[in-house]
Amino acid sequence: MSFVRVCTAAEVAPETAVAVDADGLDLAIVNSAGRFYAIADECSHAAIPLSEGDVGDGEIECYLHGSRFDLRTGEPTGLPATEPVPIYRCRLEGDDVLVDTSAPLDRHAISAQQQES
Repeated sequence: MSFVRVCTAAEVAPETAVAVDADGLDLAIVNSAGRFYAIADECSHAAIPLSEGDVGDGEIECYLHGSRFDLRTGEPTGLPATEPVPIYRCRLEGDDVLVDTSAPLDRHAISAQQQES
């Protein structure tokens, strides 16, 4: 794993997202219900920055056409998007938000874990 600092927790207000560059990856860092997530900053339906969308209930919504994505898996939860977006491991270390830029998380493994719970 290769964690890099992308911002401070204070820079991401509750239920919002900010755009960051993490080792050349355009990501949206999202604060939802006090948890931080890292998701690719581009809607899979249209090349629109997700960081400019609304956040709530563990989802981020693209402002242009209303596609919604689960922050835990990147899976679309609302049309018109039908393809997931990559997500990355994210953690807090002190006041810093760090993201593992080595590879996106395997959404299939995440989905299987959630179904077992």
